[in-house]
Amino acid sequence: MKKPRVLIVSPALANANNGNWQTAWRWSRMLRSEFDVEITQAWGGEPFDAMLALHARRSAGSIAAWAKAKGATGNALGLAVVLTGTDLYRDIQTDAQAQASLGFARQLVVLQECGPDALPAALHGKTRVIFQSTSTRQTLQKPKQHLRALAVGHLRDEKSPQTLFAAARLLADHPDILIDHIGEPLDAALGDQARATAAACPSYRWLGGLPHEATRRRIQQAHVLVHASSMEGGAHVVMEAVCSGTPVLASRIAGNVGMLGADYPGYFEHGDALALADLLIRCRNHQAARGLQVHHAATAHPMGSDPLHAQLQAHCENRAPLFAPKAEQAALIKLVHDLMA
Repeated sequence: MKKPRVLIVSPALANANNGNWQTAWRWSRMLRSEFDVEITQAWGGEPFDAMLALHARRSAGSIAAWAKAKGATGNALGLAVVLTGTDLYRDIQTDAQAQASLGFARQLVVLQECGPDALPAALHGKTRVIFQSTSTRQTLQKPKQHLRALAVGHLRDEKSPQTLFAAARLLADHPDILIDHIGEPLDAALGDQARATAAACPSYRWLGGLPHEATRRRIQQAHVLVHASSMEGGAHVVMEAVCSGTPVLASRIAGNVGMLGADYPGYFEHGDALALADLLIRCRNHQAARGLQVHHAATAHPMGSDPLHAQLQAHCENRAPLFAPKAEQAALIKLVHDLMA
């Protein structure tokens, strides 16, 4: 029996090595047990039974063309629009094409539990949450002579690497807190800032872009992942850290809270490098046999008295089942069947 055909429209393909591509590639593999799946940057009118379009604005042309072909001005048969990061928390507020995409979709998909809050109440009835997934990795023994923090994300404004640069400078005199930073310099000026930070702070290393598997190994080896973004739809790197036994220090934005939970103790306010530095030292104090202080909001944490790192690990262990591949695959297959019903 011929399988139904499903098209995934992704604004990024393999050479971009970013979150949209990772989502598209993983979903294509998960759906192939029941569907014939293709990935493209734009729909050219070929016959498919369903289309999953990543990004309301950047895939707007394909979304509108699909709706027109189906003769629908709303709830087009077979069409799901997946709201990732910048479209959910920026584009749908002001961009007419992105707003039109919301109306055309039969289903809207958000990637973390705070996502529906960014949408008008009238759209909640056709919105579902599908947590992305990743494989579980063994939790590795970490060195005790230092704390290794890792940040992963291409250097662009939405990822707020400036917060990491500033925190590294605050910690320049603390040689037992090491910071590695992975990401391509999509913004050349931010690349210059990364190089300047590395020159001024020996404990900070900018590693540039790395292959996905090499990045995952470094996540396993780190004591904490730092995620300082200003907006996220549901960051891959956060779930990869959670499922590797590596706790996360994250900016308190909706996309991170929707992944880690409202009561997660590892948040800092977006852009607050001093708070990030303080959290890193609290983690180091609990992990090490000696303490170093960054004073923030008149708070000091004597060596060994602060259980933050252990609390972060426990919270991440509780959240990890949300990111199980079988759960994501079941949700995706149900989505496509619902689209074609």
